[in-house]
Amino acid sequence: MVLDGQRSKVDFALIPVAKRMINVNPNTISWIGLILAFVSGLLFYLSYDNHILLVIGAIVVIISGYFDALDGKVAKLSGKASLKGDYLDHVFDRYADVFMIGGVAVSAWCNPYLGLLALVGVLLTSYMGTQAQAVGAPRLYAGLLGRADRVVLSTIFPLIQFILLGTAYASFNFTVGNYAFDITWLEIMMLWFAVVGNITAVQRGIITWKNMCKG
Repeated sequence: MVLDGQRSKVDFALIPVAKRMINVNPNTISWIGLILAFVSGLLFYLSYDNHILLVIGAIVVIISGYFDALDGKVAKLSGKASLKGDYLDHVFDRYADVFMIGGVAVSAWCNPYLGLLALVGVLLTSYMGTQAQAVGAPRLYAGLLGRADRVVLSTIFPLIQFILLGTAYASFNFTVGNYAFDITWLEIMMLWFAVVGNITAVQRGIITWKNMCKG
């Protein structure tokens, strides 16, 4: 999935709200999104013992993502867009990623080593995108795993995990040699972040390198 390139298609849900909030400081909206991201991570961490928190956490993730998109729209419509606001948005996005994905990574749903690899993949993906901008190239959104993709997957997979709880499909058991493995749906999500995140980071690195060579 590459949803970052489809952001304009959700303007219909953003612009009417942004117009009503045109007098609100965009940084305030950014703070709301960050706080919600922290709450979602906390809910995921606690959800192993209280499964309904998976559903609540998924809802909070999508609301957090909405506010993350809304702050930029308000800034543009109100003429308050600035380098400081853009910088703050990038910083908050990284913390939001750590909160949301880290909540799963350190929970009982996930192998901690897999959680660590997922965080590395996600953070490297974002770093390579902003590093392109730092060396004078355009901000890079190319690749298989953007932030919009992470928000959507962090909403869908907890819901899948909740729906399939109590069934034979709540996790997958398989054996490799003498080793038996059991993987949950949330671990499948984290595996995707770990593998595809690092692939995306490499993709962005190659694209930026080629662009620099052309210059």
